[in-house]
Amino acid sequence: MDVINLSETTPFTTKDGSEIRELLASRNSAIRNQSLAEARIPRGGSTQEHYHPRTEEIYYILTGTARMRIETEIREVGPGDAIAIPPGQKHKIWNIGTEILVFLCCCAPEYEHNDTIITEV
Repeated sequence: MDVINLSETTPFTTKDGSEIRELLASRNSAIRNQSLAEARIPRGGSTQEHYHPRTEEIYYILTGTARMRIETEIREVGPGDAIAIPPGQKHKIWNIGTEILVFLCCCAPEYEHNDTIITEV
């Protein structure tokens, strides 16, 4: 049984600029087809617009308020919201609240830097 506590993980910065702590993936568990990470974006921060050719994602907002853009659609999201991001769809999230934006990011297949294409300079 693989059980990983958030406090046992080391944060790293993804290619899009968000700080994540990978909870479960093939790198640390028996999981082979997806990954689960906690992402944090500071007040006033954002990811860079990007897309993933192969990976579909789900963002689940834990704390904070954000503006989410997928292609041309923009919505405000907050705690309890789950966001579906299909492969190939350009997306970006901004922290528009007064606290750190914290969300879970589920990726299938698992997150890889080489499957992240940055689309803004």
